[in-house]
Amino acid sequence: MLFLTLARKSYIRNLQFRASHLVQNLASAIFGFIYISIWTGIGESRSLGEYGLSGMISYIAFNQASIWISGFPTNGLGMEASVRSGQIAMDLMRPVHLFYHLMSKEWGQTAYQLVYKFIPIYILYFFVLPLHVPDSLAVVAGTALALVVAGYIAICLQYLIGAASLWTTESSWLVYVNYAFSMLLSGFLIPVEWLPGPLCAISAYSFYPYLHYVPTRIYLGMDSVSLLAGGLLWCAALTLLCVLTTRLMRYKVEVQGG
Repeated sequence: MLFLTLARKSYIRNLQFRASHLVQNLASAIFGFIYISIWTGIGESRSLGEYGLSGMISYIAFNQASIWISGFPTNGLGMEASVRSGQIAMDLMRPVHLFYHLMSKEWGQTAYQLVYKFIPIYILYFFVLPLHVPDSLAVVAGTALALVVAGYIAICLQYLIGAASLWTTESSWLVYVNYAFSMLLSGFLIPVEWLPGPLCAISAYSFYPYLHYVPTRIYLGMDSVSLLAGGLLWCAALTLLCVLTTRLMRYKVEVQGG
């Protein structure tokens, strides 16, 4: 099966960087401890709503681990470099759809980051923090599905960012814009309902909460898996947009010099 072959090759390619990724894990865990320390200080004088101090510790810890699923996909799925080299013309000529091709490869990297980043960081927090643990298989399954939805939305966004490189000489700025909005509107550092009114409304009508807020709420047992209905609709809409964008790319691409 092509999907499994592409994903497997991407997974294996990342294995050679395991040592350097251990350093990344350490840095990521330290950032998590910093965020938790900040909320611990805030929680000494405030109730922190329905979360409480222990809930916010688990909220931040889970987000810090799961950011490797939905927060750091390959920038533009590598399309900007492909456009600069002209390889994009060959990629569009392949018998397999470009979106399916790049999406399959990215799932391999996501699987690698699940095994070598998400799980080690989560295990570390489990042993050193009063971490909430799901009390049923249904919650575990719901959390896993929410992370799959989050990962897929992140892949679609990066595909669209990469496709933009056909219409602009520099698309990397879109990566940073998307990352900034994600940190602000996804509930990564602060629950969405605590955002100022206008930002909370914008977040509620966007796909960003499905990257962090929704998976974490399901993980904490505060919401049911039915909350993912909106995320699945966003997955369908973004998939359609990616397919339509690929069609436009076929008309846009030009091969210079023969």
